[in-house]
Amino acid sequence: MPLTQHGSHLFCLARFGVVNSYFVRDDDGLTLIDANLPGSEMAILKAAGQIGLPIIRIALTHAHGDHIGSLDALHAALPNAEVSISARDARLLAGDLSLDAGEGNNKLKGDLRGARTRPDRLLQGGDRVGSLWAVAAPGHTPGQLAFHDQRDGTVIAGDAFQVAGGLAVAGQLRPLFPFPALATWDAHLAAESAARLTELNPSRLAVGHGRVLEQPAEAMRKVVREAQRHAPKLAQ
Repeated sequence: MPLTQHGSHLFCLARFGVVNSYFVRDDDGLTLIDANLPGSEMAILKAAGQIGLPIIRIALTHAHGDHIGSLDALHAALPNAEVSISARDARLLAGDLSLDAGEGNNKLKGDLRGARTRPDRLLQGGDRVGSLWAVAAPGHTPGQLAFHDQRDGTVIAGDAFQVAGGLAVAGQLRPLFPFPALATWDAHLAAESAARLTELNPSRLAVGHGRVLEQPAEAMRKVVREAQRHAPKLAQ
């Protein structure tokens, strides 16, 4: 799994070239964003060693299997690292696939295998995780979060956007890499969330699938407009 650095604080670790985890450098160590596919724990631990800092926090953008796959193994190796996820997606992590009132009747999609690890902290938009600010970004899953590093304008978007197969909002099908679209629960809500992330005018966009984009705001605005025109509203 190659490790690449982007700016002063962000490191990307990519498995198979398209499934990303991120390290964010803080004064006290590293925040790991997403636990990647199962079997990635040794590569993640090795990469932290290359950076030369301990993993202090594990923050999850959402509960799909390619983002939480190595969580249990990492938690066993790093029992003191704080694990956090949104309160809503913590239920998916625990295997509760029920929908709340007002969430319509669209079925949840994607690999929702869950994990044994229970989070230490339940997040909502506006919470701080190390140097990052959590931003609510529902749509791909009901409780997806993005993370904004205000030090340099980086947005770590989970699957709110994808770059593999072509830049897209969750729910926009890209035939060369269709999986994020196929796993998106509510494309209309995803388009709304993508628009809010674009309003942050990020200097850098780091997504779950595909390369890190520099100065992405105009390209993000373009695909958001397309998504807003075509995304169906949540079925009631």
